[in-house]
Amino acid sequence: MGTSKMQRIRRRKVARKSSVRRKVKKLQKLIPGGRRLSPDRLFLRTADYILHLRFQVHMLQAVSQI
Repeated sequence: MGTSKMQRIRRRKVARKSSVRRKVKKLQKLIPGGRRLSPDRLFLRTADYILHLRFQVHMLQAVSQI
């Protein structure tokens, strides 16, 4: 493999990592208490938060039909 090909591969890896980091930072801002969580805990909290929001929507829909 030539050096230019290796450099392109490294640049892609760096770009991918920074892209993931930016997305994690955005997610941390959306999830209550997310800023203090590590990424693995953040993903678990996100799943719980989605379920919580779904439940709230379901409850509000049920109440609005009364």
